[in-house]
Amino acid sequence: MKSKQLESGLQPNRPYRLYKREQERISRRNLYRTTTLYTSYSITLFLLAFRLNHSYRALIFFLCGIPLWMFVEYFSHRYILHRHFKVSKKWYKRFLTRLANKYLDPLHFGHHERPFDGNHMSGEVRDMLPLLLVFGPLSLLLFQSFTASMVLAGAFQSYIAEEWIHHATHYYNFHDPYFRYMKKHHFYHHTAHGMTRGFGTSSGILDVIFRTRYPENVRRRLYGRKKAQIPNHSEQPIQQSKLQA
Repeated sequence: MKSKQLESGLQPNRPYRLYKREQERISRRNLYRTTTLYTSYSITLFLLAFRLNHSYRALIFFLCGIPLWMFVEYFSHRYILHRHFKVSKKWYKRFLTRLANKYLDPLHFGHHERPFDGNHMSGEVRDMLPLLLVFGPLSLLLFQSFTASMVLAGAFQSYIAEEWIHHATHYYNFHDPYFRYMKKHHFYHHTAHGMTRGFGTSSGILDVIFRTRYPENVRRRLYGRKKAQIPNHSEQPIQQSKLQA
């Protein structure tokens, strides 16, 4: 049995596929809870918008939440989840840095240490709920109806989509080009060489824009490129001479 499996809590003489299947169920249960909450929030706003004849406005602003979440996902992954927080000696920073050190430090590094651990795979309801409780009412009170509130709903719905994509890249083997790309992209991020790049979890677009994509030789190895078939011109004169004979 591999030492990494033992470190992750896997018992000796226990098939690895059973451990992975068990952790997938744990991760999926967490996803069911978060999906139910935030999808219910989005559906409720859409139903209200439909009844008040603001369907198009709601849809347009909802779609604006997708790029918003892409930026939140990328920058939080790069600058927060991959950062070690030290407790500050300054009195006015001590409280916040202690909280960051206690809760944010182990949040993502635990996932890198145990990439199939279901408890470190998917976010729980409590992770994003404070943001919804604060910005949800503010978006309704401070902005026009079905504008900022729908952007927030679109961002949370994109968060749910990103969590399912992350779940799928670790546990499932889909054969379509997108998931094959994301699996290679994300799994290389889990290596020692790839941790400082490839921060996009649902796409590599922002890695290209902010220059954190993998080097070209790595991309060639990961994704591969089909070599163009070069015709063998040396055989053509021989064939033509045979026809003339």
